[in-house]
Formats: sequence, C-alpha cells, structure tokens
Amino acid sequence: MSQEENTIEEETAFQELPDAPPRRKIRFTISGKIGIFFVLFWIMMVLIGPYVAPYNEADFLDESLFIVPGGDEYPDTDYQPPSKVAYLGTDYLGRDTLSRILYGARTTIGISFVATLLAYLLGVTLGIAAAVGSEWLDMSLSRFNDAFLSIPTIMMGLVVIAAVGSTIPILIVMTGFIYATSVFRVARSLGQDVMVSDFVEAAKVRGEGLWWIITREILPNVVMPLATDFGLRFVWIILFISSLSFLGLGVQPPMSDWGSMVKENLGGLPYGSIAPLMPSLAIATLTISINLIVDDISAHSGGKLSNRMI
Repeated sequence: MSQEENTIEEETAFQELPDAPPRRKIRFTISGKIGIFFVLFWIMMVLIGPYVAPYNEADFLDESLFIVPGGDEYPDTDYQPPSKVAYLGTDYLGRDTLSRILYGARTTIGISFVATLLAYLLGVTLGIAAAVGSEWLDMSLSRFNDAFLSIPTIMMGLVVIAAVGSTIPILIVMTGFIYATSVFRVARSLGQDVMVSDFVEAAKVRGEGLWWIITREILPNVVMPLATDFGLRFVWIILFISSLSFLGLGVQPPMSDWGSMVKENLGGLPYGSIAPLMPSLAIATLTISINLIVDDISAHSGGKLSNRMI
C-alpha cells in the first residue's frame, strides 16, 4: 500500500470521529446583568469612593451648615434628614452618611475579599491534598477539619476576638481560617470526583506524575464550581464581618464599616432617620447581586455545585 493511500485512510478515520462539543458561553439573564451592574458599581466605589466622598469619614459637620435661611438658631447635627449639605443625611454623631458608606465600601469589601482569598488558599490546597493523597492523610485532614467545622462561626469569632483583640489583620486571618473549613470540604469533594475519572486513570497509565495530574487534570476541571463557590463564600464572609461589626467586635472607630454603621444608628429609627437603612441597603445590594451572578454561573455548569455546598 502506497504512502498516499495510507494518508487518505488516516484522514478518513479521523473524519469519522465525532467533533468535540463547542464550549458554551455563559449567557446571563436579566437578573444576572442587574447583579453585574451593582457589583461593578461597588467595585468602582472601592477604588474611587474615598476620593469622591463629600467629606472625610471622621468629619463632624458644623452646625452652621444646617442653619435655616433667615434663622439664627444652631440645630443639632445628629440624624439630619437628606439635604444639599448631606445627601443621605447624618448619623448619630453628625457625620455624613454618604461619605461613611463610600469609605466603608473599601473597608467592608476589602476585608471580606482578602479573607475569602485566604480561605481559598488554605481550603483548596488542603482539600486537593486530601483528595489525591493517601487514605491516612485524607482521614487526618478531614477529621481535623470536621472538628473546626462543628464550632459555630460567630462563636469562634467571638472567642478569638476576646483573646487577641480586634484589628483588621486579625479579622482577615481569623475569618480566612474559619471559612477555609467549608472550602476544604468542597475542594476535597470535587477533587475526589475528578480523581476517579477515566482521563486521570489514563494519565496515570502514561506515567504522569502527581503534580502534573493536579495542575493539568484536576484544577482545570474544578475551577468553574470553585469560582461559583467563591462568590457565595464571599457573600457569607461579608455578612460575617458585618455581624461582628454590628456587635461592636469588628472594624473599630473611627473607621467606617457597613455593619457598625447599622448598629450605631439604630437609635435614629424612631425619629425617621435613614442613617441605619442606607448601609443595610448597601449590604443587601451587594450580597443579592453576587447571588444573582452565582445563580447564572451555577445554572451554566449544570447546578451541580449546590449538592456540595455547606
């Protein structure tokens, strides 16, 4: 048989193989696009919020700014309604609510994002190690993780803060370690699913090393569900940091934080003040928007992640 005939036969054989299914692009629904808009808005506020804020987060507005034209009385500056001086009114100490929300965006979102990254660095590393390692390593890491996972997050946070105090580095490290336990469970489950796949077995038969299998086979196949889980975990960490701040154990004054702003201004509700409502609305818009995006991404990946969520 000539070389030309061999080439023709090879081409015909390859033509009979089915084409690989095309990659589907994520198509966001209307709710997902709304979520993207608000998330991008708050990301922009993290970057430029302090520069566009009318006042500094710690500035006390002068009484003279609120004098009614033609009057000579100096009114109280606390819980002032929205006006040209303070677009969202003032808080219980006479500080501009809008400025504190813009400054607080950098604090709340920044701490939560770094803590989420730390949680994923620890959780994914240990989770994949448990999935690909020996049975003894898997058992040791899993039982150690279960012990920490059994402790309520708020209780653990209160104990740590009572022992070492509340600073931004401590909040980040503590939150990262607390939520790394949940990330560990998700990463371990995903890694074990991939490890029993045919293409991983084929890689082992070819003689590929463990590091090659992790970087070329496991991580590429778990990145999408982990990205979806990252969004949900980020939301939970925002709510956790806000809860600590609401209890007075999170970000400390004079720095602004959305959770502490809600707690500090609750006394203004009987007077019709919107000071506690605005930071609550900021938390709600960010967390709900992330959930809307995550829902669309999860639906794109088949919605299988919800079976592994904790």
